[in-house]
Amino acid sequence: MFDTVLVANRGEIAVRVIRTLRRLGVRSVAVYSDADADARHVREADTAVRIGPAPAAESYLSIERLLEAAARTGAQAVHPGYGFLAENGAFARACADAGLAFIGPPAGAIELMGDKIRAKETVRAAGVPVVPGSSGSGLTDEQLTAAAREIGMPVLLKPSAGGGGKGMRLVRDEALLSDEIAAARREARGAFGDDTLLVERWIDRPRHIEIQVLADGQGHVVHLGERECSLQRRHQKIIEEAPSPLLDEATRARMGEAAVAAARSCGYVGAGTVEFIVPGADPSAYCFMEMNTRLQVEHPVTELTVSVGGRPGLDLVEWQLRVAAGEPLPFGQDEIAFAGHAVEARICAETARAAADGRVDFLPSAGAVLALDEPAGEGVRVDSGLSQGTEVGTVYDPMLAKVIAHGPDRPTALRRLRAALGSLTVLGVDTNTGFLRRLAAHPAVASGELDTGLVDRAAAQLIPAAIPEEVYATAALLRQAALEPAAPRGGGSGGRPEPAGP
Repeated sequence: MFDTVLVANRGEIAVRVIRTLRRLGVRSVAVYSDADADARHVREADTAVRIGPAPAAESYLSIERLLEAAARTGAQAVHPGYGFLAENGAFARACADAGLAFIGPPAGAIELMGDKIRAKETVRAAGVPVVPGSSGSGLTDEQLTAAAREIGMPVLLKPSAGGGGKGMRLVRDEALLSDEIAAARREARGAFGDDTLLVERWIDRPRHIEIQVLADGQGHVVHLGERECSLQRRHQKIIEEAPSPLLDEATRARMGEAAVAAARSCGYVGAGTVEFIVPGADPSAYCFMEMNTRLQVEHPVTELTVSVGGRPGLDLVEWQLRVAAGEPLPFGQDEIAFAGHAVEARICAETARAAADGRVDFLPSAGAVLALDEPAGEGVRVDSGLSQGTEVGTVYDPMLAKVIAHGPDRPTALRRLRAALGSLTVLGVDTNTGFLRRLAAHPAVASGELDTGLVDRAAAQLIPAAIPEEVYATAALLRQAALEPAAPRGGGSGGRPEPAGP
């Protein structure tokens, strides 16, 4: 095992990784920009290094500054977390060249799976079902249009180089193909510096189900079950759960085998996730979508529902570290089992506003955390980067924390999640907590009838029509308390003066 690990990230994932490093007795090195000088991950690490000003390009995305910080602190390995450079093959290669272990897959696997066109061709050759679509890279507008016509409407235009929903365009009308291709190229070029597109058949009301895989450097690969990630807002996941309420044991096993085959096809090492698009009406028709070559935001729901050799729970960050240190997996697929249910909600700094056309806009929010009370109790876990006094800005990703609830069954887990969200208090910064709580209580969510468009269809119903009266009452009481004169020093009563006697 390593003696010192640099965590090349910030916020809740940095705190999460540092927690496991501390438990294993490994010295942790945090990095921070000027915007994060007083952040929680900086305080919780054994040591911390400033790597630059607030803009990510000059700090968290600077390979040179990260490697300098590793050299200064004697780090032997780098954990990239997720986001920033976590899926950057050049960073993984630079770490190796500097003699550092990159706690993630080889650079070649990152680059292969980061190219959606090559990834589809590779897993298809390994026998993994893929969504019908275009083949080959560097397609012209005319070739994309011809492929779309051959597939049949509706189709989905996707950037080859990126993820997170950026540049994706759903096209239902063939007459709009030209304009949508141009728009998708512009967005992809701006987001990823690469406007290469592919086109795929669109599956109406699909479900997004992913499989967690874990592979060592000796060729062993296992899967740790699935996560249902269909509750998304504009292609961004907001609530995830394990297991999926849709899959039966046979389909789960087949998807797990397909995910293992996909991981083997690219020489994968470490923790990764294979994402599938699944028709709700026919789960057996699942198709490979992409592979995320890093730890996922939603990994806690897997940790809480998997058992190995009869022992409940698994720390995925620990096994990332052990695999990167050269240890083989000491368990096989037959030793992995699943029990209970877990649901996670992503707490983001944003304000929901109903638009005139019926849409709901989520606007970034900022401010200082004036008061913080995070939920606790049976079956509740919080992964958070927050502390009282934290300055939340709009420079970085808006996710602040994750609330995870676990129970013996799905209804219990959902009840615990709703209760935990109801007890979460973050004053000073608007968050989406109320929206998530109402979404978790939606009848379709309770029944497990999910699809990736549900949130967008239901969002307007989940925004309160007016501010509750008790909010105004609370604000008035707080204001009144603030205007009360301070108690005099020196032991006085602090009350109003008594009337003079006769």
